[in-house]
Amino acid sequence: MTEEDYVRIFDTTLRDGEQCPGAAMSEDEKLEIARHLAKMNVDVIEAGFPVSSPVQFKAVERIAREIEGPIITGLARSLRVDIEAAANAIKPAKRKRIHTFIASSPIHMKHKLGKTPSEVLQMAIEAVKIARDFVDDVEFSPEDGTRSDWEFLREICEAVIEAGATTINVPDTVGYTVPEKYGELFKFLTTYVRGADKIIFSAHCHNDLGLATANSLSAIVNGARQVECTINGIGERAGNTAMEEVVMALRTRKEFYGIATRIDTTQIAKASYLVKNITGMTVQPNKAIVGANAFAHESGIHQDGVIKNRETYEIMTPQSIGLDSNRMVLGRHSGRAGFRDRIIRLGFEPKTDELELAYTKFLEIADKKKEIFDEDIISLFTDQHRKTGISRYVLEYFHISTGSKTVPTATIKLRVDDVIMEESATGDGPVDAVFKAIEKATKLEPELAKLLISPVTEGKDALAEASVTLNLNGKRVVGKGSSTDIIEASALSFIDALNRL
Repeated sequence: MTEEDYVRIFDTTLRDGEQCPGAAMSEDEKLEIARHLAKMNVDVIEAGFPVSSPVQFKAVERIAREIEGPIITGLARSLRVDIEAAANAIKPAKRKRIHTFIASSPIHMKHKLGKTPSEVLQMAIEAVKIARDFVDDVEFSPEDGTRSDWEFLREICEAVIEAGATTINVPDTVGYTVPEKYGELFKFLTTYVRGADKIIFSAHCHNDLGLATANSLSAIVNGARQVECTINGIGERAGNTAMEEVVMALRTRKEFYGIATRIDTTQIAKASYLVKNITGMTVQPNKAIVGANAFAHESGIHQDGVIKNRETYEIMTPQSIGLDSNRMVLGRHSGRAGFRDRIIRLGFEPKTDELELAYTKFLEIADKKKEIFDEDIISLFTDQHRKTGISRYVLEYFHISTGSKTVPTATIKLRVDDVIMEESATGDGPVDAVFKAIEKATKLEPELAKLLISPVTEGKDALAEASVTLNLNGKRVVGKGSSTDIIEASALSFIDALNRL
């Protein structure tokens, strides 16, 4: 593709996406997602907000050092301390960008910044000049751009272009705009801003009115050549533009848009699962592109049509996003070779120890389930992939006694630093009892912030995934566990979180 004829994908899952309540990621988890984003051919990875904390700085620096291919960018307010922190964090990257911003809407300038438009203009210019001292690639965003005065936006855009900005992003920070107005705004800026032909205009939309994808596509039609988005659309409040929706819309309706991205779409399904698994943010079944029902047909009329010709009710194939529409035919008699081949076909690159652990778990599940699906395999492999290291706490055994007229009681056997601990506890329910027994064995009493349990596939014997969020001594972690038993899955997620602590 030439420089002009593609839409750049700026992924902010690790920055804006992580700001979603409960979606905090560890350094290793951020790196794991960044690796997959690079594999997808994402153009820009916004790795974080370096000045916000030492943990953020270290994560951005590590991504900059270890990830090759995409441009690595760090976010910075229009303050020297922010910009210097971003510059230092992204310094190891072969391709780097500083993304600086300041609010430009009347409501933000008056009530948040306490600044006049002229003061904001000067701060924007100065920020871009400082950033250019460190890097050649500088992006500028007038925050709350869609509620800003258009003439002021034109003025600030011209000023930062002259100061050295190479990309200008116009954020719909609060999800207020609609496709017609957002497209009109981009048409105005690309037409009347001096120097517009020398830079890339970018769209950054939030989904408060459910219009983030539609707004982003409207911006593309009217000259935007970069879209800022997240995997699964995670982000603050109602979330950000979902990367998979924009990418597949441009791919599926290329005859209309006449432009595409450089994303390897066969990596979309795995990216969605990876982000869901790491953040604990579940994907609604009817979510476009990556929802569990996106390629499911229950209506007899639909099934008949798809059997006769897939295009009657499917506008894209499951394979185009990396899914296999066929059910897994693996079972208890399947060997390692067949299991390994399936794992590789699902997009993983297993190490020997990871494969052995996953295969052992697979055999356990195969004894309990009549059918094993791709989603089951992905879940258990991802789960085991994260458990190949040394864990302080290992669940050896648990027993539950519960009923409608009995007090739920749990007995557990836990290996703690190679010492076996046995404890019992009662609770408000079987899961609560198991958690309390684990707390007694570990002598830790974290605050349980969230527990999510969701089936991976359908049926009474479906594999269940549990995600638990714990707070302890100022630290917040997310633990994961999967099993055909929801109580075991919950216990494993609780122990996983304690190991992360």
